[in-house]
Amino acid sequence: MRHALLALSLIASSAGAADATYGEHGMALFGGEQGLYASHLPMFHAPHDYQVILQVHVADAAIDAALRSRLDGKTALWTIAPEKFELSRLSPASAAPLKQFKADLVLGHFEQGGKTQFPAATIVVDKVLMYRQLSPAQKANASASYVQIGSGRQRYLVKRIDSRPDFDHIVSYTAKSGASTAAVALNKQAQQEPTAQSLADALHVPANAIRGTVYFYTDDLK
Repeated sequence: MRHALLALSLIASSAGAADATYGEHGMALFGGEQGLYASHLPMFHAPHDYQVILQVHVADAAIDAALRSRLDGKTALWTIAPEKFELSRLSPASAAPLKQFKADLVLGHFEQGGKTQFPAATIVVDKVLMYRQLSPAQKANASASYVQIGSGRQRYLVKRIDSRPDFDHIVSYTAKSGASTAAVALNKQAQQEPTAQSLADALHVPANAIRGTVYFYTDDLK
């Protein structure tokens, strides 16, 4: 009987244990009046080996409005420093999807001297726009593919991480009215940030439509 109870205890403990994706999953925060988005800052090892992009809002309406006004398509970097959670709960296939989480909203990088502007805010997950596991294998792609985030005029390009080494890149741009939301591709120059002109050419927009880079980082994706 004692052994049976011990076995049941171990099973219960195992069932309640966090999975391999449990951790503090920092994110880049961007958007504005037309939408608010969060992009997980990925690496090629657990628990961060997933590229995840969310559409979100802040539960407190006043904070949400203030945040959207301060961001509003600008390129100043904001990040999210959240409580720990299982990233797998953001998978569309999750049996217990993560609906919201607490986080500090930080102007700048939360690990590189950023300043908290809104502490312990409740972030509500409206939609998972991307959820894909990264392969740790060395791989080179000659082109860089960018997905478009947003469907209005205020949009963002997010680099699809598909090489190793690679770079994480988020760009703000102004789309033409009714423009396609399809992914765009351009030739990749090693680990160099693409120029505004090359992005504009891929989108068939004037160079001044590219408002600038929100986030560019290579160190975590070597």
